[in-house]
Amino acid sequence: MILDFLEVLVNAGFWAATIRIACPLLLATLGELVCERAGVLNLGIEGIMSIGAMVGWTAVYMGADLSTGVLVAALVGAAFGLIHAGFTVYLGASQHVTGIGITLFASSIGYFAFRLLLPSSTTPPKITAFQPLDIPILSDLPFLGEAFFQHTAFTYLAFLAVPLVLWLLNRTPFGLAVKVAGENPMALEAQGIDVLSVRTLALVIGSALMALGGAYLTMSAFDAFYFGMVNGRGWIAVALVIFASWRPSKALLGALLFAGLDAYQVRAQQLAGAVVPYQFFLMLPYLLSIVAMVVAAKTTQYPKALLTPFRRGERH
Repeated sequence: MILDFLEVLVNAGFWAATIRIACPLLLATLGELVCERAGVLNLGIEGIMSIGAMVGWTAVYMGADLSTGVLVAALVGAAFGLIHAGFTVYLGASQHVTGIGITLFASSIGYFAFRLLLPSSTTPPKITAFQPLDIPILSDLPFLGEAFFQHTAFTYLAFLAVPLVLWLLNRTPFGLAVKVAGENPMALEAQGIDVLSVRTLALVIGSALMALGGAYLTMSAFDAFYFGMVNGRGWIAVALVIFASWRPSKALLGALLFAGLDAYQVRAQQLAGAVVPYQFFLMLPYLLSIVAMVVAAKTTQYPKALLTPFRRGERH
């Protein structure tokens, strides 16, 4: 029995599932990370993922190609980032309240639009989603091919986002401005750089990534949109940012860790049968993620200006 549980870890299907589950988490976590590095907590993430999933699917359902669907989802996510920035960056409203409001608004308008589009649908219509790529030689490798080289283009795009965000934050003037805006916005203002513009652009980029995380669910992981499909992934991403200590490379590790636990619990349920209640396995990814986050939070250093509104000319 114990050997059966261990054999799961050397199964190619387990690792392939881990990668697929990690992708929406990874995109959402990177988006939240960019926002928070600029000093803004974006709790609108759950709603932005939901609206991204819906509009990406809708664009393809209405006849657009898959790449256009991805672009539409990113643009809608960016628009909600602008709304968030209008309240938190320019008006100085509570980031917590604004974020929850964005989540409620984005989720509701997405579901409302879906019902307007398909008022009498009982079964979510399907689209032709991204298909796994056939990579010459690599896809045919034993174990490695099935585990790592039989995924969709969207999957590889999600993992490519990690070095891109790393480059953006660590190798560009804008990335330096983002980090200073989250640490010491007064110093940024002293250099003649508009802190409000930097924070706004960070929210736009971060929210676009969140929406792509939602779009992955409807355009790569599945081929339909249904209510509640985000299923708390946005809140997990917020926790993963803390686990990652606001570093993109550790965000990748955190997303893979949670995804691996999630993929494992599904297989563990099947192996255990009725011997162990299935609820025990369902809670494992969340329980272990909380433990990992608590351990990581003891040594992490959060952006010092996080949650602090900035007003031009003020001195603290």
